[in-house]
Amino acid sequence: MYFAALLARTEDGWEASDTELDNVETLTDLADLARESSVGDDTVLALIEQEDSWFAIVRVDGEDDPRVYVSDAAAASRSSYGAMLVDELTGREEDDGELESLDLDGTEDGEPEPADEGPDSDAAEAAAPAPHGPLGDAALLADLGVGEKELRALDGDALSTIADVLGCTEVLEAVR
Repeated sequence: MYFAALLARTEDGWEASDTELDNVETLTDLADLARESSVGDDTVLALIEQEDSWFAIVRVDGEDDPRVYVSDAAAASRSSYGAMLVDELTGREEDDGELESLDLDGTEDGEPEPADEGPDSDAAEAAAPAPHGPLGDAALLADLGVGEKELRALDGDALSTIADVLGCTEVLEAVR
């Protein structure tokens, strides 16, 4: 079971809202969802957790590219939202929109496949295992009081520990 919430920084502290990820298929979708809850260009953190198995943080600051951290890439890659983030960080999957331009034989625009790329080359790349351990930008919370070393050491109820450091435990727990 997933828990997902958005923490938006405001002048008065942090505001939390639980969020449904049903319509989120890409990191861009998640970043757009975070920006919708933003007050101006303030920081928004998208927090995702799956049963203490892994957690992810996506930080969105205004229109800047989102910064992502996943606590355990191998565990996260076995779930749909975690796999989306791991694939984005590792570049393992191509954009689904490109599939629409493929012919039924799997080649683009009806061109024959190059000799060095058989039909199984994409499947082999997609099947490559995700790296074990943390993946992404471990410094994404450093300016908020959670350094790289501390973030990498978190396990169990990591999101509550992060909320404690940010000073918004009650706000996060209210949406849990």
